[in-house]
Amino acid sequence: MTEVLLMVVAALVIGYSKTALGGLAVVSVAIFATIMPAKESTAAILAILIIGDLVACWHYRRDADWSLIRRLLPAVLPGLVLGTLFLRVVDDTVLRRSIGAVLLVLVLLQIWVKTRGASRLSATAHHHPAAAWGAGTAAGFATMTANAAGAVMTLYLSASGIEKRRFVGTNAWFFLIVNLSKLPFSIGLGLMHWRDGGRALALAPVVLAGGLLGYATVRRISQARFDIAVLVASAIAATALLVR
Repeated sequence: MTEVLLMVVAALVIGYSKTALGGLAVVSVAIFATIMPAKESTAAILAILIIGDLVACWHYRRDADWSLIRRLLPAVLPGLVLGTLFLRVVDDTVLRRSIGAVLLVLVLLQIWVKTRGASRLSATAHHHPAAAWGAGTAAGFATMTANAAGAVMTLYLSASGIEKRRFVGTNAWFFLIVNLSKLPFSIGLGLMHWRDGGRALALAPVVLAGGLLGYATVRRISQARFDIAVLVASAIAATALLVR
């Protein structure tokens, strides 16, 4: 019963994160990792994340920045390949905590940029090819190894200074494409099974409820508070990776 309740909480957080604060999804990843083996949990939660992606894409179907998505996607595949190779050879705990440490550094860097008032740099950061390739590859690697790319994308989009609905819509469509692309890799590693899809369908109503709550939050929250919230969510996500 305890495991079922934890899964329900994780599904609710996933729905909320997909339509509001993307970095929080790593909290759900941490919950799943406490109730099943780490590698098995990555595939189990992937199916639920895809449900959340579909909910978010419906709510924000007109808000995605497709030019930004096209800029990022080519760099994701190398990250997925690298992540798959690392899953075969690297210790889960060391890898997960390394990703958490990197995310914390990125959070601190973004806070520094904002407090220093470097608005012009922040607003144009996403246009630089190196930034797009770095973020795309890091997102592919982090999502394949620890389902932690939400925090990476949150920081990248936050640095670009885009409006909150465009922010969440771009995040939603990007991760629907990326998570669907991960399925062949997870199946090839022997991690994805039919029961994972059944579990995701059973939890779909909870994900939808979380999505509606997140959508209501974004409609009511100011842009300034949203910017702060995404940084806090990223910090929580990084901490969850470090301590789980």
